Amino acid sequence: MSTHTADPVDIAIVGAGAVGLAAALALSREGSSVALLGPVATPRDGRTVALLDGSWRLLADLDVQGALLDKAAPLTVMRLVDDSGSLFRQPPVEFRASEIGLEAFGWNIENADLTAILAEKAGAVPGLRMIPGLVRAIEPQADSIRLSGEGFAPMSARLVVGADGRNSQIRSAAGIESRDWRYPQVALTAIFEHRRDHREISTEFHTRQGPCTLVPLPGRRSSLVWLLDPQEAEAVAALDDAAFALRAERQVQSLVGAMTVVGPRGKVPMSGLSVERFGAGRMALIGEAAHVFPPIGAQGLNLGLRDVAALRDALAGASDTGSETVIAAYDAARRTDVRLRTGAVDALNRTLLTDLLPADLLRGAALLALSRIGPLRRFVMRQGLAGGAAS
Repeated sequence: MSTHTADPVDIAIVGAGAVGLAAALALSREGSSVALLGPVATPRDGRTVALLDGSWRLLADLDVQGALLDKAAPLTVMRLVDDSGSLFRQPPVEFRASEIGLEAFGWNIENADLTAILAEKAGAVPGLRMIPGLVRAIEPQADSIRLSGEGFAPMSARLVVGADGRNSQIRSAAGIESRDWRYPQVALTAIFEHRRDHREISTEFHTRQGPCTLVPLPGRRSSLVWLLDPQEAEAVAALDDAAFALRAERQVQSLVGAMTVVGPRGKVPMSGLSVERFGAGRMALIGEAAHVFPPIGAQGLNLGLRDVAALRDALAGASDTGSETVIAAYDAARRTDVRLRTGAVDALNRTLLTDLLPADLLRGAALLALSRIGPLRRFVMRQGLAGGAAS
């Protein structure tokens, strides 16, 4: 461990994933001195993120939209298909971005590409310290937090932002209680080339084991997130690429013709996490340090970027970046939004996992209402599919 102390900063962000990098870019633009701690990792495991309209506008403010456009595909239509076998199964429902005046609901990009682009941008920002070392100790002091660990000199920050994932050590140091849960599902992820054009349509099949979502990428490529029960997930994951592609093609009803796996595949157990509050004692939580839930409706990383926007707004004009006023404003801004979205995703996932008639009836009625009631459909599109305002 280093024996000297680094210059103090206004804000230290722990965790250099996409959300931590976005926070570093956003908060350094507001005049604060910022340090970002943690290694940047860009593993390719078939995972992508659909950056919804609010997130897209935030990233435009950070001057990375041009670089993202080269790697992302627009999502102009989102289609829901009830493939559950329910007695109350409804016809497919389509949501068109043009109906609410948008060019696209969002843009789909590989997680690895998003992180790499944000990291390159952050590395070029004067005064933004990027420190790849690992934080090992978090010590609250009178008017700051002292961070120390491997590969960097100890430093003090008036505000520490935890972007360090579901096992957040910042959350633990802040004494913030969390609740986590597991789902009887595993998500298989992959990227495919395919014979037919996806026509910028994202399709989510609702099956008895959870959603299976095919999302456009540039060219004749799409990403797949396929939720299965653990036993079947193991069996499908064990297939070679050709057999896996054929199984996936059948699952998505040959929407885009013959499919070929390109690149590595991933396998992720499904779980959820929520927190009692979003900050305490000069520490604030963003991204998966604050909320985790299944990959349904493209809410996960988008919610993390909404955290970034809310924290930026809470810090506007603050003389002390870690003051109780800032923490309270940020907490108040995130409570309702995160809890409503977490609850909605959890409820939808659980209704798919049961074959009880009341749950089927409720889900079928909701899909019918969305297809028939224009104002309701447009409200859902603005608040759910477009992701609300993040800037």
